[in-house]
Amino acid sequence: MDTQDGAELCFPQLFNISCKKPTTPLSQVLLLYIVVSSMSLLTVTLNLLVIIAVSHFRQLHTPTNILLLSLAVTDFLVGLLFMPGEILRNTACWFLGQLTCSLYNYVSYIITSASVGNMVLISVDRYVAICDPLHYPTRITERRVKLCVCLCWLCSVFYCYVILIDDLSQPGKFVDLVLSFIIPLTVIIVLYMRVFVVAVSQARAMRSQVTAVTLQLSVTLTAKKSELKAARTLGVLVLVFLLCFCSYYFISLFGNDLLNSSSASIVIYLYYFNSCLNPLIYAMFYPWFRKAVKLIVTLQILQPGSCEVSVL
Repeated sequence: MDTQDGAELCFPQLFNISCKKPTTPLSQVLLLYIVVSSMSLLTVTLNLLVIIAVSHFRQLHTPTNILLLSLAVTDFLVGLLFMPGEILRNTACWFLGQLTCSLYNYVSYIITSASVGNMVLISVDRYVAICDPLHYPTRITERRVKLCVCLCWLCSVFYCYVILIDDLSQPGKFVDLVLSFIIPLTVIIVLYMRVFVVAVSQARAMRSQVTAVTLQLSVTLTAKKSELKAARTLGVLVLVFLLCFCSYYFISLFGNDLLNSSSASIVIYLYYFNSCLNPLIYAMFYPWFRKAVKLIVTLQILQPGSCEVSVL
């Protein structure tokens, strides 16, 4: 991030990490309140449902769902903290103090980095599940996935701290570009291209074997179809994230003029809206999520033994 003009900052002494003075017209402020508040409420509600569902039902305690749980936590925090925070930043000068202003920026970096890390882990999970299915149960275990998720969050905290301190003295955008954008983006694209190629070949193989009548083959084909469906669903999830993330990151790399434009604000809110889209993708492609939500909304999860209920 480049050093901004002190006259445009709420706290000029904080240089790069200070919040900007808002210049939004009243009509846009009212529209912003309505749209972003609604989006924030929807994001918090939907992702809270995901968190409760995966945490409560033991049948959903799988490596893939643990990754979705971590992603839902980041999306939940976006809806709870950053969507309302953006309303404040665009409608009034930050009145919560210098420390809170700096902390807001720092935590936003952490959440963004953790989201990218979660997407990389999801891509790795699907790569092993589709390209090396025989070793998937031994390589991708719940314990290893939990460890990877914890490391993802810890690395995000440490990395963003280093980048933030570096930005106070000199621009670190190119280092940040490589570490938090180019490398993760390359890993995600390469892995999912491989997943796509293998998935297509497996789909063709299953069509050629559809006339087989043995029970063992039927079970094998069912398992393959389940993995391919999961790969397709998570592929949509990753694609939507990349579309929102790439736009957001390209905007962040440009100078102050573009960052102050209305187009930049739209891209930033589009990136935040991705946090609302993820649970909707689950609802569209995952029957277990729809069933779990029904049990949660009707308060059946409060009954004894409800965690053992089958939702798959």
